Amino acid sequence: MLRSMEATTASGVDKPVRQPVERPAPIHQSALRRMARDVRDELRTHEPFPPGPADFDMRRTMRMVRDPLPILLDHYERYGPVFAMRILHGRNIWALGPEANHQILVSNARNFLWRDGSFGDLIPLLGDGLLTIDGGYHRRARRIMLPAFHRERIAAAADTMIGEADAALGAWRPGEVVDVYHWARNLAMRIAMRALLGLDPDDGGTGARAAVEFERALSFYGTDFALRVLRGPGSPWSRLIGSRAALDEIVYAEIRRRRAVGDGNAGDVLGMLLAATDEDGSALSDREVRDQAITLLFAGHDTTTSTISFLLYELARNPGELAALYAEQDDLLAGGAPPQLEHLAGGLPRLEMALDETLRLYPPAWVGPRRSVESCELAGVHVPANSYVNYCSWASHRLPEVFPDPEAFVPERFTPERKAALPKGAYVPFGGGSRTCIGMRFGQMEIRAIATLLLQRVRLELQPGRTMTVRQMPTLSPRGGLEMVVRERGLSSPLA
Repeated sequence: MLRSMEATTASGVDKPVRQPVERPAPIHQSALRRMARDVRDELRTHEPFPPGPADFDMRRTMRMVRDPLPILLDHYERYGPVFAMRILHGRNIWALGPEANHQILVSNARNFLWRDGSFGDLIPLLGDGLLTIDGGYHRRARRIMLPAFHRERIAAAADTMIGEADAALGAWRPGEVVDVYHWARNLAMRIAMRALLGLDPDDGGTGARAAVEFERALSFYGTDFALRVLRGPGSPWSRLIGSRAALDEIVYAEIRRRRAVGDGNAGDVLGMLLAATDEDGSALSDREVRDQAITLLFAGHDTTTSTISFLLYELARNPGELAALYAEQDDLLAGGAPPQLEHLAGGLPRLEMALDETLRLYPPAWVGPRRSVESCELAGVHVPANSYVNYCSWASHRLPEVFPDPEAFVPERFTPERKAALPKGAYVPFGGGSRTCIGMRFGQMEIRAIATLLLQRVRLELQPGRTMTVRQMPTLSPRGGLEMVVRERGLSSPLA
């Protein structure tokens, strides 16, 4: 824990002196053991839970695994903004709507731990990165890392983003069918290798191998829960551990190389992490640099991929909105001029609104699992101590009293005036409060760069009869990919 002592300054004013913070204790990764602990903890709880179904129901469990949005919205209507339901063995509390979101994320955030919720499942891959730590250890890490994500630092990655997107689009031909989800996934990985880790994805060695091993490790979280509890040779778990070991070998070798040659202050994020220090001069250890770098890779890779895919899907279904974006492009980037830094920093207002609306409908980090420290009131409902509590931006963003006609793609919801008028906690695609996604600016600039170049060059159509369903794990994404047909861009209006 972060402890403080009182020290007296020359002026006689006491001030806190920071003491070293301890790395959090490891979490046992046996799924069966954790399930037994959850059952024990619930039996010991004598406080009332919020309303909702408490019986064991395998059908309900499978619905929550495969298509949770309808059941969450249904229970919101039945029970109110805070409700509980048993999923498999344990009772989970769900909190929807602006008031509950704001309490969990901002006004009472310290009562809801990340590490003890389902984010602990990410520790085997991420280690003790920002997504899996709390308290003083988190605050120290975030303080050290924040300078790496200042606007000027992020701007340095713009050329990498534009260059990679330009090359990725160069292979497209009119009439070709492209799986834009997997295309964007490969592109986002290439950008991350260069801009985050400083590795070359075309070197045929460490960069390419790191990308492959990371994808293999990440695939563990997309497997069914019944398979994720298995251990032993050939299981998804063993593949995760093997890929993590291979990825660690690459990352630690790069850290050692840079420390040896004094190349810690390179322009990529890994270099910035190596050079960064806290207020007292302390720096991140090799293990801390590794954990934070892999966490940033995880957080940025999937979210960019999903947001680009869903944006293209909605634009193909809403030709009027696509026409408005084409018109903005032709006005502000006449003749297909390459985007400048001001454009990638939010200088294309219509694109900005379309991205905000895409993140409303499909927030990649769709659920925020926590565990309560003490009992509390959440949106007027009693929540027991030591219980699983989840906010869900995906469901909260589809409440009709907050966003009328919530299923419709309406970028005008996010004009500056209307966005500013939203209640606190209404729109939370990047979380909120002191734990707002640290890489938000990086991810937004990357998405703007890819979307701008793509809109300048082509038009994408959905294949006839193509329907899309959404997969939840590890982040929202189109289930089975998203195949689209490449067409000539044509005039400002796609209807021309």
